[in-house]
Amino acid sequence: MNKVTFLAAILLLLFIQNVHAQTIYVDPANGNDSASGTVQGPLASIQKALSLAGSFTGKETVHIKLLPGLYLLKDKVIVETKRSEPSWLIVEAAVMPDDADWEPTKMPVVQSISANNSLTQFPHSTGFLIASNNAALKGLKFIGNANPEVKYYYPVNRENENLKGLDISQCYFIGERNSEPIQGSIWAQGAGIHVDHCIFYNCKNALLLFKSISDFSFTHSIIYGAYEAAVWFGPFDSDFIFKNNIISNCTYFWLRAENTFPKYTFSNSLITGNNAFMGYYAKNGSVPAERNEHTENQIQKSGQLILSEVKTNGLPKDYLNPTKESAGSALGAGIFINPKN
Repeated sequence: MNKVTFLAAILLLLFIQNVHAQTIYVDPANGNDSASGTVQGPLASIQKALSLAGSFTGKETVHIKLLPGLYLLKDKVIVETKRSEPSWLIVEAAVMPDDADWEPTKMPVVQSISANNSLTQFPHSTGFLIASNNAALKGLKFIGNANPEVKYYYPVNRENENLKGLDISQCYFIGERNSEPIQGSIWAQGAGIHVDHCIFYNCKNALLLFKSISDFSFTHSIIYGAYEAAVWFGPFDSDFIFKNNIISNCTYFWLRAENTFPKYTFSNSLITGNNAFMGYYAKNGSVPAERNEHTENQIQKSGQLILSEVKTNGLPKDYLNPTKESAGSALGAGIFINPKN
């Protein structure tokens, strides 16, 4: 082998190692936080994976792949990177819902047992605190906080309104108000919040978006049983997309800020069976809104939503997705990007 060929081989090997190093594996059952984070030697905790990701250099996307299992959060997990943009940090399931071998049992389950771990605005508990630009969560199942000391729990929170780039895709948020409540599934500020193919089930609120909101999209998702409001939404600057969603059995479909009359458009969605449609949040609580300036484009407000739920045979593969007989089944809303799965 001549020197040029040998040098090329070394560079290729370093390139392959560098690309491989941008992927970290986590296994809560069989991993070890003293391991290397490879598929053969996975870590045990998300916290250690994020710490390791912080040591990476370059602009390549970093993937933290979570193997099936239960991830217990004893404190908030801070999702951040100091890498140069446009690098993304993606925390995702090792087996995604559209993979051929996916089953509900292969979904990473994230549960917080933390006491209040944030004093921002008021004492509350946060699961994932998004603390840098360009972060994504994919294929995860978030359930509530069972700690009896916690009144307000937010699985995903982005406090800094100057941040941009937050993608949340193919995730479940499942609350139980009597034992593991979720006050708000996603409480986020700033630009570039994109949510698609997610299911929010029996959470008090699904989306809480108040400050400096721009470049927002919410598509192909389901909000069911929000017992305060499906969405609380503040003033926004531009680029609002809401389409192919199903919102049902909620107290309010939408709450906007008082004395604001946003001109966004709701498109091609099923919004049915809610106690109230539009309202605004005032100092003394939610108030029905009589004057609104939004536009409705192909919004269906009647029909029965039928979800695939657990029965005697256990957890169906398509659980909490609309059945074929359900109203809105043709919208493509639900956990699968490819409905054939």
